[in-house]
Amino acid sequence: MFTSMEEAKRYCKDNEIQMIDFMMVDLDGRWRHLTMPIDRFTEDTLEDGVGFDGSNYGYAPVEKSDMVFVPDLKSAYVDAFAEIPTLAMIGDVFVIDLPKNHRFDQYPRNVAVRAEEYMKSLGIADEMRIGPEFEFHVFEHVSYAVEPNASGYYIDTEQAAWNTGDDGDNLGYKMPVKGGYHMALPMDRLSGFRSRVSMLMERQGILVKYHHHEVGGPGQVEIEVEMGSMLEMADKTMMTKYLIKNAAFAEHKTATFMPKPIYAEAGNGMHVHMHLFKKGEPLFYDESGYSQLSDTALYFMGGLLTHARALCAFTNPSTNSYKRLVPGYEAPVTIGYATANRSSVIRIPAYAKGPNKKRFELRNPDGTCNPYYAYSAILMAGLDGVQKKIDPHKEGYGPYDFNLYNLSPEEQRKIKQLPRSLDEALDALETDHDFLTIGGVFPEKLIEIWIKKRRQDAARYNQLPQPVEFDMYYNL
Repeated sequence: MFTSMEEAKRYCKDNEIQMIDFMMVDLDGRWRHLTMPIDRFTEDTLEDGVGFDGSNYGYAPVEKSDMVFVPDLKSAYVDAFAEIPTLAMIGDVFVIDLPKNHRFDQYPRNVAVRAEEYMKSLGIADEMRIGPEFEFHVFEHVSYAVEPNASGYYIDTEQAAWNTGDDGDNLGYKMPVKGGYHMALPMDRLSGFRSRVSMLMERQGILVKYHHHEVGGPGQVEIEVEMGSMLEMADKTMMTKYLIKNAAFAEHKTATFMPKPIYAEAGNGMHVHMHLFKKGEPLFYDESGYSQLSDTALYFMGGLLTHARALCAFTNPSTNSYKRLVPGYEAPVTIGYATANRSSVIRIPAYAKGPNKKRFELRNPDGTCNPYYAYSAILMAGLDGVQKKIDPHKEGYGPYDFNLYNLSPEEQRKIKQLPRSLDEALDALETDHDFLTIGGVFPEKLIEIWIKKRRQDAARYNQLPQPVEFDMYYNL
């Protein structure tokens, strides 16, 4: 938004901005923030940064633990939800050192910066453009409890099919189970909400391609955005989730990106479309290639498929992620590629024609990921495939131009599978992460603490009695 402090100060004066908010990313991928009055925001802030304790953000301790957040003026935006007129900005984290501070290597944004620098150093490409699809649920009520003697949750939304018999203010028009895809008003109660969020996104420079109701009847929706460079889109992923959650909260609703909040309904993915460019020229197009894809595109795909199980530790880092990656809900379970096939983990959209549009999408990621780590890991896996010229066809990954869900159990066993649990994904990452650490992009310490943190999540989940277990086993 700004190129100089003078420009920022002038804007703040003209628009009566009173507070400056600094948005920082923790290990899990949540925004945290600290705020200062506008008069405290000076050139020194841009040079020296703002000190904070990184250990509370989940990162591994470093020998010199004092850290500073250095804001990026270009990222500044007016926070639409702040009570006091507030200018917010994201930025980078540095470790205090002599003679000069250095970037904190575990910080998500810094990992993404190094991944892009590594890509350019190889000479393969100078830009990876990506486009995430944001699927999420909007509810009117959520409550949950996890106690030693009680555990459960309750969610509700007025448009859900389970409310057809509600004796209250009920006007009918409930969404059918797994029948919400592209439904129109009056059944689509969330159309106006999506439009309002889309306008907020547009004002923040996040270009919306379209929005619609998704398959899941009880409040599942999608907003798809135009593509941009990797770091830019990681920033915009954080902003999109912030806008959606706060817009819902302002309307007395609640939004969640949980992959599977409702049993037996469609889950929430975050499909990532991608393609490479060099000096503005597309690298994924070849008119005579399979589905008009170039060798570079196929090798990139080969890297993703080879490392798919390890990638899941970053692209699907929650225990809930693996409740979505099951057959029957248009979510992938097998490791392969195909054209226009939603059962494949890599899908090549048939409608994306021409050099600048030819791309493919990775369908397993979901919104519980830290986008900086997830997008960087995707880039590193793909680059590994290009460097090693991994041919996905020769490696047995397809193309699978048929419905993978319809295979017999014997045929299914012949095809490599995505992890069935978070523990499986972490096992894969432990044995397959050299492609991430090359070039110093992902520090070994970061991978260690990531695995440790996620193991703790998995252990807590695995050790906790579930309500369904009482239904299945209490009377045995």
